[in-house]
Amino acid sequence: MATQVQLDTLCINTIRTLSMDAIQQANSGHPGTPMAMAPVVYCLWQRFLRFDPAHPIWPNRDRFVLSAGHASMLLYSLLHLCGVKAVNPKYEVLGELSVKLYDIKRFRQLDSQCPGHNVRSLSPPLPRPRRPGRSDVSPPVTGRVGQ
Repeated sequence: MATQVQLDTLCINTIRTLSMDAIQQANSGHPGTPMAMAPVVYCLWQRFLRFDPAHPIWPNRDRFVLSAGHASMLLYSLLHLCGVKAVNPKYEVLGELSVKLYDIKRFRQLDSQCPGHNVRSLSPPLPRPRRPGRSDVSPPVTGRVGQ
């Protein structure tokens, strides 16, 4: 039986591995931020944020704002592993994952739902309007790594 520390380590390493595999597959970008920040983000999502992955537009949810484009794969990994549900442009929850493994495999590819710097994307979990002149700002998103 795994201890809590072993489970936490496995979750963090899964986030890291999924991120670096996607970056390597894309042959573009670098895994430094996802590798370094995986423990911090895991702790925030697991222990502090209040949200429900099945209801990503719940009004009283906490928001996780990620404005570092270099960490976009970290965000995609978390959304996938948490099972956060997709939301359409009318903010209706769909029955599918917001970030599927297929999307992650197409990270940084033309017309991918997982572009390298996600501020231009309309990819899930929330519609993301482009902010002219502010390419460094990313919209709030939510999720949590489940046990």
